[in-house]
Amino acid sequence: MKKSNLISIMKGLDELGLANAKGVFWNLTPAELVMEAIKNGEGVLADNGAIMWDTGKFTGRAPKDRYIVEDDITRDSVWWGDINVSFSEEKFDKLYDKVVKSLNYTKLYVRDAFAGADPRYRLKVRIIDTQAIHNLFCYNMFLRPEPEELVDFHPDFRILAVPEFKADPEIDGTRSKNFAIINFKRRIILVGGTGYTGETKKGVFSVLNLLLPKDKHVLAMHCSANMGEDGDTAIFFGLSGTGKTTLSADPNRKLIGDDEHGWTDEGVYNFEGGCYAKAIDLSPETEPEIWNAIKFGAILENTRFFPGTSTVDFSNTEVTQNTRVSYPIHHIPNAVEPSMGGIPNNIFFLTCDAYGVLPPISKLTVGQAMYHFISGYTAKVAGTELGVTEPQSVFSACFGAPFMPLHPTKYAELLGEKMEEQNVNIWLVNTGWTGGPHGVGSRMKLKHTRAMISAAMEGKLDHVSFTPHPVFGILVPDSCPDVPNELLDPKNTWTDKAGYDKKATHLAAEFARNFAQYEEYANEEIRSGGPNVLSS
Repeated sequence: MKKSNLISIMKGLDELGLANAKGVFWNLTPAELVMEAIKNGEGVLADNGAIMWDTGKFTGRAPKDRYIVEDDITRDSVWWGDINVSFSEEKFDKLYDKVVKSLNYTKLYVRDAFAGADPRYRLKVRIIDTQAIHNLFCYNMFLRPEPEELVDFHPDFRILAVPEFKADPEIDGTRSKNFAIINFKRRIILVGGTGYTGETKKGVFSVLNLLLPKDKHVLAMHCSANMGEDGDTAIFFGLSGTGKTTLSADPNRKLIGDDEHGWTDEGVYNFEGGCYAKAIDLSPETEPEIWNAIKFGAILENTRFFPGTSTVDFSNTEVTQNTRVSYPIHHIPNAVEPSMGGIPNNIFFLTCDAYGVLPPISKLTVGQAMYHFISGYTAKVAGTELGVTEPQSVFSACFGAPFMPLHPTKYAELLGEKMEEQNVNIWLVNTGWTGGPHGVGSRMKLKHTRAMISAAMEGKLDHVSFTPHPVFGILVPDSCPDVPNELLDPKNTWTDKAGYDKKATHLAAEFARNFAQYEEYANEEIRSGGPNVLSS
């Protein structure tokens, strides 16, 4: 390491109050981090080469323990409430000092990285970890600078992740012993009391969701994206269970990224340098790309071995249903590098409608796109009683409410602007039920969903006729290649037509109730994109 680099590094640690660290391991390679993690007792190797470890008490994010420091930058821009919880500058400073003091004479793993494949908009990030496996996660999930880019690296944001530190809620002002706090003025993300690596990744995503729309006119999106051989770019939004991973992982298209992207005036780019996929029930038949990506350098979280072996049992839910795998994007052979695409031709809002009401595919006007973007709808099966199941509506603004510091209408308006400026098609795709609700109808066939998405991306729906849905007003194609016509109108698939109308009325009312919390800040075009509740 050059002397100038070493001086810069030590100055950077001194600025953070970490000059008395026991040892600093800077930008270690994956092999070095794996060896450190094993030596520290953090994880063990599986026979597929990945390192497996447990995240501890927390096997997922703790959204109620995420805070944003209220200061001159955030006070009038952040949408404060249950999602964006205010934390005072004074409390942050005191808690930060306590965390730093606890790290004196502690071994630290430091990584310099980028968030954002487009160099015009990327964020320089410095991550300080107390665990080698956390630092390996950051190597996988953030973009890896070239050696020359590390010379005189000056971070825009710093992350300090200390799972061992437990807050005292009565003294420190937190809700619990764990916390994840974003300070935009000091440009620090402070994470403590939790070993779940996703807190680090989503902390940076939250930062980008405030800075990019506000300062750069870039829409930050919780979505996957891929690109065809001709360079046509597609974006997929969808909550858990909607098929986002399955439908975007197309062997005939190149993967741009699977979770976080920015949409500029020139195109789409990945925020990340890796993938963080669910591992539950993973198999080479269902998800071959992910399966083959699990090799040396990948991290398996909260999985278990088959007894007496080092072979992973992906069906095991002993620890959690939320088992995960992290790997760098170059583990996917058809990934685009750099992870950038052109202006999107098509955007798909995926929903698993367990009520069986929404069409399998429909085209959205600008107003409808903004409305459905704010809604972020899907439905889950709530439970089973004497063999009867009832769906439960789920709404998450912008398909990622926990990571959106601004009011959802701000993101929706930017989506609408870009949709009009760049002439983008937005489609609502129901991967859920047809012929009736869950328990009566059947799940939409994957081959039909793929055929509809392919038809949209190939322009085969550009010249077909459309019929407005009587309740939601969305435009339903009258025909689609390789899809039975009777499947396109959901009411036609129901034996009980009156029952369909009743369910459609119910779902429209659910949308309206959810949207009421945003209506005051929504413009007329957004409000006009909702369902016709009165006439339904």
